[in-house]
Amino acid sequence: MQVEVPGPAGVLEALLDETSVTPRAAVVFAHPLPSQGGTMHTKAVFQGAKGLARIGCAVLRFNFRGVGQSAGQSDEGLLRASDAPAGQGRGEMDDYRAALDWMAARYPGIPLWAAGFSFGGWVALETGAADPRVSVLIAIAPPVNRSGYSFPHTLESTKPKFLIQGDLDELCPLQDMWAFYAKLKEPKELVVIDGATHLFEGKTEEVGDALAGLLGDFE
Repeated sequence: MQVEVPGPAGVLEALLDETSVTPRAAVVFAHPLPSQGGTMHTKAVFQGAKGLARIGCAVLRFNFRGVGQSAGQSDEGLLRASDAPAGQGRGEMDDYRAALDWMAARYPGIPLWAAGFSFGGWVALETGAADPRVSVLIAIAPPVNRSGYSFPHTLESTKPKFLIQGDLDELCPLQDMWAFYAKLKEPKELVVIDGATHLFEGKTEEVGDALAGLLGDFE
């Protein structure tokens, strides 16, 4: 269902997948770079959210500031995926914290999980790792090799981390993901989807299946 989330730059447009029973987790799912066409409707975000909903999670997808009907303006310092200056994306991180606040208030006492795809994966990992309310970190093809993106909180975190990556990712090559994965503290899991590029074209349903498989039995 459509919902509105109060954000620091104004109302954020969002979609909430709810369960008919008490959810096992409340998940905030972030989308890729707005400047590259990323929205809460991006296929991998949609399928990832549906995969988590299938295993009993309540999942909130939202548009960052300046995207769709969300108020505000995108962080102009982070417009180029290949040249993202360090320290930018703070506005989107603030939006993500607002979404976490909204879900925590709607589902008190329910585990809070942070998830995202590409740029959104970076936002989710770093924001979620630093937020004591968040118990699980989920990222699909995060920009682990891109200039300007750093992961200090993620690398220090002992929270469970679940990662999805395509073996043909042209922006974030698989070998770079393996190098990043090796630096992460346990617990952690990585699923590689064969034949998948960065956008998982033709493979987005496998993203949802992989998340459901990874987290279906997680406690």
